[in-house]
Amino acid sequence: MHALNQFAEGTNGVLHVHSSPAAVCPHVEWALTATLDCRANLKWSSQPASPGLLRATSNWTGPVGTGARLVNALRPWPMLRFEVTEDASEGVDGERFSHVPGLGLWHGSMSANGDVILGEMRLRAIIAAHRDTGDLASELDVALGSDWDTELEPYRSGGEGAEVTWLHRDVG
Repeated sequence: MHALNQFAEGTNGVLHVHSSPAAVCPHVEWALTATLDCRANLKWSSQPASPGLLRATSNWTGPVGTGARLVNALRPWPMLRFEVTEDASEGVDGERFSHVPGLGLWHGSMSANGDVILGEMRLRAIIAAHRDTGDLASELDVALGSDWDTELEPYRSGGEGAEVTWLHRDVG
């Protein structure tokens, strides 16, 4: 995988594990360590929105596409609530991935200020598919990740003692 990114620009982003059972936390760290080729010692704290679950946040740096690789590494644990963002870099849009148990994974392009971007072709496809059904607003909500935002909002508050960890993977 490293050879595929030898000419890619570096980027950074944020991983938010909004809720995880304590027993899964070491597995999350092992998966991140394997993905980023660096030790992931996350600082876990209690999640006020779900007593008994833990949360952690980590800023990361790495080659373009690292956000998707982090998401892929976390998918084996469907009970996790998490978000991964990857900032835009030269010629590449930013991305946001959100995972919620019961809803699954949502992915969208992201502007520099964090707004979800819907491209022209995606909008045209949504309009064409829902022109006569009256479901256009509902389908746009899905495309914008509204259900994921609604579900994750109570988990996004840092709460007392929430810390951020930096993870770094070499680019090039």
